[in-house]
Amino acid sequence: MTKKILITGSNGLLGQKLVYKLLNKSDIKVIATSKGENRLKVQSGYTYDSLDITDEKAVKDIFLKYVPDIVINTAAMTNVDACETEKDACHKMNVDAVGYIINALKGQSNNPHLIHLSTDFIFDGDNGPYRETDIPYPPNSVYAESKYMSEKLVEKSGLKWTIIRTILVYGVVDNMSRSNIVLWAKDALSKGKTINVVDDQFRTPTLSEDLADGCILAALNGAAGIFHISGKDFMSIIELVNKVADFWHFDKSLIHPAKTATLGQAAQRPLKTGFILDKARMELGYEPHSFVEGLAIVDKQLKGESS
Repeated sequence: MTKKILITGSNGLLGQKLVYKLLNKSDIKVIATSKGENRLKVQSGYTYDSLDITDEKAVKDIFLKYVPDIVINTAAMTNVDACETEKDACHKMNVDAVGYIINALKGQSNNPHLIHLSTDFIFDGDNGPYRETDIPYPPNSVYAESKYMSEKLVEKSGLKWTIIRTILVYGVVDNMSRSNIVLWAKDALSKGKTINVVDDQFRTPTLSEDLADGCILAALNGAAGIFHISGKDFMSIIELVNKVADFWHFDKSLIHPAKTATLGQAAQRPLKTGFILDKARMELGYEPHSFVEGLAIVDKQLKGESS
C-alpha cells in the first residue's frame, strides 16, 4: 500500500536529500513543500506545492488536499543569531507553525505520523555527549528555547510522533543556495583566507545524507519517540576545520584558534554537545558515515559525481 510522505522545507539541505532518497522507493508518494518555487534540480517523480508553514490556512489547505500519512517537518529558522534579533519571526516559524501542522494533522482520520526535526542546542552543553533520556536545559538563546517549545508541542499533540534531534548538518545542496560549516571552511581556505575557528565547542557533525536516512528509517519503521541522529565522530569545531584542510590539502596555518566568548555572537551556544547513538543504532538500524567518509561524499557531489 502506497504511503504519502509530505516534507516541509524541501528546498533546504535535509529536505532535498529526503526527496531524492524517497524517489527510489516505489511504495512512497512524495509531496515536497517549501516556501516559493521548487529549487531542486530534479523536478519529476514527486509532487511539489508551495507552502509557507507560518500561514495557518495554507497549512490546513495543503494537508486537506494531500492527507499525508507521514509528515517530516524540516522547515525551521535555524540561524541562531538571526533568531536572537528577530524573536517574533523565530517564534512564528519554530513554534507557531509547528502548532499549525499539529492541528492540521489532528483533523485527519488516517492516524498520521509527525516526524519533527530538533537540535542539540536544547542542551546546555555542560554534560555532552547526550542520550535521548538526558533532560534538556536550553541555553539562554531564542533559537534553543523555540526548538524546545516545539518539542513540547509535538510531545503533547496526541498524534503519533517522532522527534529527531541532530547536530551541525553539512552537505551539498542543489544550486549551492545554502552554506554550512564544511563548505564555508573549504571555500575560505581555498581562497587563502585566514579564518578564526572556535576550539572550545565540541560536536558530532552530521552528513545530510545520514540525517535523511535516519528520518526515513523512523518513517518506514513507524518508530515513535525521541531519537538522536548525528555523525559518530566527536570533535571540536577547530578539529573539524583542520580535517577539512587535510582532506582538500589546504594550508592549516590559515586556521587560527578562538574562544567562543571572544566572538561576540548574539546568541549563546552550548560548548559541548554531541550525541550517543546507541538507541538509533539499536531501534532504527542507523549507522552514519565517518566524518572523512562524509567529506569524500561532499567532494564527489561538488565534482558533479553521484555519491
